[in-house]
Amino acid sequence: MKKYLVAGLLVWMPLAVTLWVLLWLLGVMDGMFLWLLSISEKVLPLGAGDIIEQLRRIPGMGVIVMVAVLVGTGVFVANIFGQWWLRQWDRLLHRIPIVKSIYSSVKQVSDTLFSSNGNAFREAVLVQFPHAGAWTIAFVTGRPSGEVAGHLATEHVSLYVPTTPNPTSGYFLLVPRSSVQPLKMSVDEALKYIISMGVVSPPAPAVPAHTTLPAPPGEADPNRVG
Repeated sequence: MKKYLVAGLLVWMPLAVTLWVLLWLLGVMDGMFLWLLSISEKVLPLGAGDIIEQLRRIPGMGVIVMVAVLVGTGVFVANIFGQWWLRQWDRLLHRIPIVKSIYSSVKQVSDTLFSSNGNAFREAVLVQFPHAGAWTIAFVTGRPSGEVAGHLATEHVSLYVPTTPNPTSGYFLLVPRSSVQPLKMSVDEALKYIISMGVVSPPAPAVPAHTTLPAPPGEADPNRVG
């Protein structure tokens, strides 16, 4: 009985958690949309109240509006005028005392994670941590540059070592490239391995079949029969 109960939990738990997260995101987006509608209702003319009330009754409208805003923003900042406007916006936020520290930190992280030109989390590797002889999985985030690179005699790589089961916290390391062992598993497979604390292991890479090389001229082939 216990065996079947655990098997059922393994089937339904990922689906239940996925649905819960999706419903939570939908609720957050709809809540933001309703909040914007409430503000618009106070600013717009009285004749727009009926339209706002109809929009409020449409389920999932917040998701549609959020996606439209994100796509529209991406299209806007893709041209020269949008880039100029974005630079002015950055300068404005960097002049506000408290906001600039939060905004700059979040922007640096988002630029690192979502930049198509960066190397963040593009490769999973093995590294000895926290001491020699103990190995853990890490992700290559780039290469040292600037003043830091000037103090390093050999080629180093920047690594992020996540904790388990919460990979959003971890350690930042600068280690020699020769001390890192690349892995063939993808970043997603490595994250699953870390979050599951080693329970969900990725499949082993395919090993090519053994091929018998022909014997040199003048020597008998040991695999030949008769």
